[in-house]
Amino acid sequence: MESEFEAGVFLVDKPEGASSFYIVRKVRKALGMKKVGHAGTLDPFATGLLVICAGRPATKMISQIMEGEKEYFATLRLGIETTTQDPEGEVVAERSVGSLSVERVESCLAQFRGEQLQVPPIFSALKHKGKPLYHYARKGIAIEKPPRNITIHRLERTNAGAEVNDSSPWITIRVVCSKGTYIRTLGADIGAALGCGAYLTALRRVRSGLFDINNSVPGKCLIQDDARDRLLKSVLSVADVCNLLQ
Repeated sequence: MESEFEAGVFLVDKPEGASSFYIVRKVRKALGMKKVGHAGTLDPFATGLLVICAGRPATKMISQIMEGEKEYFATLRLGIETTTQDPEGEVVAERSVGSLSVERVESCLAQFRGEQLQVPPIFSALKHKGKPLYHYARKGIAIEKPPRNITIHRLERTNAGAEVNDSSPWITIRVVCSKGTYIRTLGADIGAALGCGAYLTALRRVRSGLFDINNSVPGKCLIQDDARDRLLKSVLSVADVCNLLQ
């Protein structure tokens, strides 16, 4: 007989192509409970840490969990812009990258460190009249939200010595930022500042507040027969999470 489970927090490594809600549905099914939610969405093309809260005592902590800073690794493809600022959109502009020196790229990145205002993308889960912005954007209606205060605590190239030109138009970056930061938009803004445009080809979240990807359960395990056992072996109790958040 399965032991009764009431509430807890799970760290899941979301695979590419899956929506955050897809992961939530798989956790609901594995645990046999309806009250399950995530503490911060990831776009389908992105991978990495998704914090899942199950049971009312855990879901009540979602807003508090989301307050923590986030850490990402991202790849920017310079010279191309898309409607969604990621691989899921349509290409709307293509330009030559030219030849960008290490100093030029570093000078550009320096502009985006610290506190700043960021305009949320029109393809996002932010709500307008009860519906997400992407609902309108898919119909060709662009709903722009006002700029929001964010903070980029760290922004650095992970391929710092690599040349950037038309033959090698990629920049990989590590970002540590405040909640509410859109890395897609950051990438597009960096591309605009460099004069050639850019979109994100890859994005991976490795940390959310006090929670780290190294302690997560692979998302592909959620479709296996032992999904419940795998989850319960890795569960963080509500009490433990409360202590971490204090």
